[in-house]
Amino acid sequence: MIALIGLAIGVALGFVLEPAVPLWLQPYLPIAIVAALDAMFGGVRARLEGVFDEKVFVVSFVSNTVIAALIVFLGDQLGVGSQLSTGVVVVLGIRIFSNAAAIRRKLFGA
Repeated sequence: MIALIGLAIGVALGFVLEPAVPLWLQPYLPIAIVAALDAMFGGVRARLEGVFDEKVFVVSFVSNTVIAALIVFLGDQLGVGSQLSTGVVVVLGIRIFSNAAAIRRKLFGA
């Protein structure tokens, strides 16, 4: 419940304050969000399976986000940023859908 309240407060503050994303950060933000979604779906799956560990979740959340952003940064430095960004999104997308399927099976038995 505390997480949902925090989420609601964060969304409300975002609408009120309308923060601007710096130009240098804009290419990395979508990838970081997809990596964070991957960690979130993995955490929900682990919770439903009864193996959730807060420490593992936080480390997974931070490391997924940082590694994904570093891969995209490296791709930008090598001149293949869009290809590596696509690769990261595909891999994380597969993991997100895999976790979503496991969550669906656990919740609905289908």
